[in-house]
Amino acid sequence: MNPAEYLSAYAQGWSRGDADMILQATAEGYTFDDPNAGHVTREAFSEYLVTLKEAIAAQCHGRIPEPFMELSEVLTQEEAGVLTASCWWAVPGTTLKGSGLIKVDANGVRSEVITYYAKPGG
Repeated sequence: MNPAEYLSAYAQGWSRGDADMILQATAEGYTFDDPNAGHVTREAFSEYLVTLKEAIAAQCHGRIPEPFMELSEVLTQEEAGVLTASCWWAVPGTTLKGSGLIKVDANGVRSEVITYYAKPGG
């Protein structure tokens, strides 16, 4: 796969909330940085996603939303074989939303750093 195909598969995995699909699109050494959970390694990612789903289910009357996550406003730039993507993400039925900065190369998604957006009282 090329970087754009890895990015597409990664995004599809997030839309479904499917850790295996997400990880199949990642490279060895992949890291995920969540300001609430900290630095998550590839090896710890599945456990991170389980914990995230539990927190989401608590906000959604015990259910996981379908789709799990909505991604929009995706911007990409490729330079020297590295695809950098920025996107807006939101979990339907919750107040969870924010942005992500993703780095992808010919080996898969190398990293993602997310931020959260919170509206006072919401």
